Amino acid sequence: MVEGELEGALDLHDLLITHPAATFYVRVEGDSMVGAGIFPGDMVIVDRALEARNGDLIIAVLDGELTLKRFIKQKNQVCLRAENPDYPDIQIPPNKDFMIWGVVSGCVKKFR
Repeated sequence: MVEGELEGALDLHDLLITHPAATFYVRVEGDSMVGAGIFPGDMVIVDRALEARNGDLIIAVLDGELTLKRFIKQKNQVCLRAENPDYPDIQIPPNKDFMIWGVVSGCVKKFR
């Protein structure tokens, strides 16, 4: 049981979104991020106004396809890492068609 007082109306938009004009929801497909608690069908909140930092979860465009992965940058090397051991790291060579589309700032999920 959860104890405490009700705080009144809750606006998830106000709670979860910092940059409204640059924020989008993306429905997750696949199980590559289950180790981060993100499952197929979840909605991630993607903020395109944020600059990706090492370790952030990002939505990237890789060879024309969107992918959700952890952004790893070491020296001049970029790697996209899944949070599921069934998926290998993706090393991004300098000539690869790659773009960071946005930083994942949250996740919304339903339990039923």
